[in-house]
Amino acid sequence: MKPASVLRSRTINNIERITGKAIVLIPFFDATQQYQQLKKEIDAEIAGVFRNGRFILGPQVEAFEAEFAAYCDARFAVGLASGTEAIALALAACDIGPGDEVITAANTSVFTALAISMVGAQPRFADIDPSTYTLDPSQLEASLSPRTRAIIPVHPYGQPADMSSIVAVARQHSLYIVEDACQAHGAKYRGQRVGSIGHLGAFSFYPTKNLGAYGDGGVAVTSDAALAEKLRWLRDGGRVDRYRHVICGYNSRLDEIHAAVLRVKLRYLDEWNESRRALAALYSRTLEDTSVMIPVEASYAEHVYHLYVIRSRARDTLHRYLADCGIQTHMHYPIPVHLQPAFAGLGYPSGSFPESERACDEVLSLPMFPELREEQVAMVCETLKRWSA
Repeated sequence: MKPASVLRSRTINNIERITGKAIVLIPFFDATQQYQQLKKEIDAEIAGVFRNGRFILGPQVEAFEAEFAAYCDARFAVGLASGTEAIALALAACDIGPGDEVITAANTSVFTALAISMVGAQPRFADIDPSTYTLDPSQLEASLSPRTRAIIPVHPYGQPADMSSIVAVARQHSLYIVEDACQAHGAKYRGQRVGSIGHLGAFSFYPTKNLGAYGDGGVAVTSDAALAEKLRWLRDGGRVDRYRHVICGYNSRLDEIHAAVLRVKLRYLDEWNESRRALAALYSRTLEDTSVMIPVEASYAEHVYHLYVIRSRARDTLHRYLADCGIQTHMHYPIPVHLQPAFAGLGYPSGSFPESERACDEVLSLPMFPELREEQVAMVCETLKRWSA
């Protein structure tokens, strides 16, 4: 008699052949459940924006900025059009541009490096700690040059980087720190919210994030009043009033509708992060004795599991197997930034950052969102354990 998993996989494959559509039993992410739970609150806030008639830099953005700054233990927040532009404008606020270099992790999203390029600076990379996937502070010195102006520590998957060690290097060399917290809303480093530890912190509100809008959006947070003022100029064409532009800026403004949605969702963020942590704990307990490597939460960290990332040398085979069983997974990220064609001109050959390259070959993100049910996690784990046996 064939195992149930084999029969289920064959049934799924037969349906796919007939319909031409992939069958998904457990999605990687599902935004619809969250909306249905908050529909009345969200719809009421959006309707209020339409009644008010202010759609750009109005009262919702102003209120959200104050609320998110307080949440992050920062004095100021400046709403922007995306997480990428939050990083770019944070660098621009520090007067970083052509001729400067900025160091970041080699295993991050390409958009971190693109933000550096957007201001005319050059990305440089450092390798990662293989257990946490965060920037390895011991690798920073080798990447420094007289042109280095800033470090962008990334908090990947919701795991805080080792900020004390990174801050020590930055202070020794008089460098700015811009935290890439785009995947780490609410995460804590030694009890302090990420984003508030460096000179500035950047967050994305892409819909899949722990705190997501219904489109692109971002914010930069800081406790430096001068940097906050410059960010406000930069996001609005460099102007200080309707017709007076004091610097060359950008057009990067968080919309009122997105701010209204985010204000509702912010009230639930800690609750959702606790749900993610509980689901991650269930994954880890169940997968502990399998052949895959489960995530490690650093001793200094409160991980918020934007992604639950396992690791396997047979990652691609596992990815296909889970897809055949109706379980969606993703690879974050299969190509390290220094090996992307867009950054070939930087001159980094394969092997430059071995830990980053190994991780990019092996990491696989399992389904993770607050509304994911425990029985769905159990099904993912049961399926994965059969593969691992």
